[in-house]
Amino acid sequence: MNYRHMKAIKLLTFFLLLGVFCEANAQSLKGVVTDKNGVALENAGVFNQSTGQHSHSNLSGSFSLPGTTLNDSIFFSNLGFKTFILVVNQQHLNEGIHVKLEESSINLNQVVVVSKVNAMSRIVNIDVQNDPVKSSQEILRKVPGLIIGQHAGGGKAEQIFLRGFDIDHGTDVALSVDGMPVNMVSHAHGQGYADLHFVIPETIDNINFGKGPYYADKGDFNTAGYVDLSLKKSIDKSMVSFETGQFNTNRFVGMFDVLESSKSNAYIASELYLTDGPFDSPQNFNRLNILGRYNYKDVGTEELTLTASHFQSKWDASGQIPQRAIDQNIIGRFGAIDDTEGGQTSRTNLMLNHTKFLGEDQFLKTRAFVSKYDFELFSNFTFFLEDPVNGDQIRQYEDRTIMGAETVFEQINIAVGEHDTFKYSGGVGFRNDNVDDVTLEHTLNRKTVLEQYAFGDVDETNVYGFVNGEYKTGNWTFNPSVRVDYFNFDYENKLSELYDNKSESKAIVSPKLNTLYSVNRNWQLFLKTGLGFHSNDARVVTANEGRDVLPKAYGVDFGTIIKPVDKLVLNATLWGLLLDQEFVYVGDAGIVEPSGKTRRVGVELGGRYQLSDWLYLYSDVNYTYARSTEEADGEDYIPLAPDFTAVGGLSITDLGNFSGNLNYRYLGDRAANEDNSIIAEGYFVTDLNLNYDIKNWTIGVIVENLFDTEWNETQFATESRLFNETASVEEIHFTPGTPFYLRGKVSVRF
Repeated sequence: MNYRHMKAIKLLTFFLLLGVFCEANAQSLKGVVTDKNGVALENAGVFNQSTGQHSHSNLSGSFSLPGTTLNDSIFFSNLGFKTFILVVNQQHLNEGIHVKLEESSINLNQVVVVSKVNAMSRIVNIDVQNDPVKSSQEILRKVPGLIIGQHAGGGKAEQIFLRGFDIDHGTDVALSVDGMPVNMVSHAHGQGYADLHFVIPETIDNINFGKGPYYADKGDFNTAGYVDLSLKKSIDKSMVSFETGQFNTNRFVGMFDVLESSKSNAYIASELYLTDGPFDSPQNFNRLNILGRYNYKDVGTEELTLTASHFQSKWDASGQIPQRAIDQNIIGRFGAIDDTEGGQTSRTNLMLNHTKFLGEDQFLKTRAFVSKYDFELFSNFTFFLEDPVNGDQIRQYEDRTIMGAETVFEQINIAVGEHDTFKYSGGVGFRNDNVDDVTLEHTLNRKTVLEQYAFGDVDETNVYGFVNGEYKTGNWTFNPSVRVDYFNFDYENKLSELYDNKSESKAIVSPKLNTLYSVNRNWQLFLKTGLGFHSNDARVVTANEGRDVLPKAYGVDFGTIIKPVDKLVLNATLWGLLLDQEFVYVGDAGIVEPSGKTRRVGVELGGRYQLSDWLYLYSDVNYTYARSTEEADGEDYIPLAPDFTAVGGLSITDLGNFSGNLNYRYLGDRAANEDNSIIAEGYFVTDLNLNYDIKNWTIGVIVENLFDTEWNETQFATESRLFNETASVEEIHFTPGTPFYLRGKVSVRF
């Protein structure tokens, strides 16, 4: 063996020994992340620039970063705080560290794109913080690709569109507030009905969302996705706000800090909203909200949040109107065929959220809730089609009690070798809906009952469990999980002269696997796969003797999130979703009809750009191809399924005393029936708000529909007959979108 070979072997041996030495000296860097006042920061990003390892702080602000060696550069980042860089020394490894992040205005520089299955939620929360929601309707619009429409003057839950779904009022998106479900199973107006108007916009802290059926802790209704609103646990200052504007609109909001100590905080919030709306017949709309919240936190031991809220609303409505009535000058765009529509509803909630710290990296999270809810709605979709004398007005009513609980055990930072980590969680829970006097009846002028179509009691229970794992090795993250759901559906038909009670039950297993690859701290690739389901209305389940109870949904997402420069974040996703059964709600009959298998594929593109410290731009564009797979070509359109949507805007923050936002939303033309012979017209609408701060005062202007666009907010292909017609006509029936709508706002903080 010559000298050159001997030298090469010695060098190779040296580097191997050096690698073994470094591997042996790699340790887990542990510590806690807080703000400058010592308040623990959850979900702060911790990233090792030298090795690519990354982690996040937990509820107590603690973190553990494996595979850390001397002189590694560690980045600490969190929204609303300056990024901090630490160079590791031996003392850090031996004793741990306490990182205090300094507050800063929110911007994209604080975003680190690392392995989170719902990473877009953290990025979109920049949109939320830079442009806080100003109305209940705006809450859901913050989710990229989600479009909403109102068709009862603000009283009913909004109609939702997402990923090629006309979700109606919530059939295929799971909505919750701090884990408490909003969707109503087997609702009098339609399966999944989700009324978020009990949330006061100013109390929202952030929005957590995910698209597709890929999340083991989300079950019923999570087909197109889920949205969970997190409310503020405390407020910095008390606040009183007053808005007034066109259409006899007034809104009062108060938020009062009633307790503040080293471990406890409490506040009360209230909202009163009054308006007549732009319609020829005044809406006489009023909504009252009140909320009280208490938070106790003993860092490293436990955290408890108690919430109590009450909401009630009452309104008149002009309903959906046929285009021909306008063309024939029978009514104007804001007129009505039957202006006696309307309703009333209320919801009272009690929530408990508790986290117990069992050890350094172990948690037991428990939540429980109970809600008392009632609903009454008068509608007239077809006018004089069924009853040419009295009209076709219907009444839908229910009285509901909901209760549920969930307990989740979580273990994080389990070391697997020197560099790899594993964490897992497992949970069990239940939800029970006891719904009395679910009613559908033919009425006249909201006073006289002409005929009862349906009347009964629903009792529906969902018991579930799930296990969720996450294994990180190098730049890879693997997230396998499985969920098991059991449903019991019970319906008593109280119209029957004899006792008529039917019951069905069904169980389903939903496995999921998500894979993420972090190229670096600013680039993530992901592949999400999973099975989900959507439960049916109990009345339909029992009538069909258990057929098509829990139709499956098969989903796949492939995409990327990348931050090519500090001030720019881009995202792109290709996705597909197959459903074993699609459901269509028939409003005038109060039933859900199955309509076969469907296929949806789409692409999502988004961008966020921090043009300067005070100017922020964002835009999201979505295209979906949605079709029924069991119908002939040309007759396979899914009615009202959106194919092209876009939202975006710009935010001005901290420009002297000025701040403001200019936002747009676009919904393209789409088929209103199965053969595309009736078109629901699209729209492009722009909103504006400007604020000026003077010490603790804020003066603002809010403008909806800045350019006074004539647009149809919600549209349906409906067969109806007017009083003077001898034959029915099927065409577009719509609710006109809000015209130019100006409001002024004054608020004071103290």
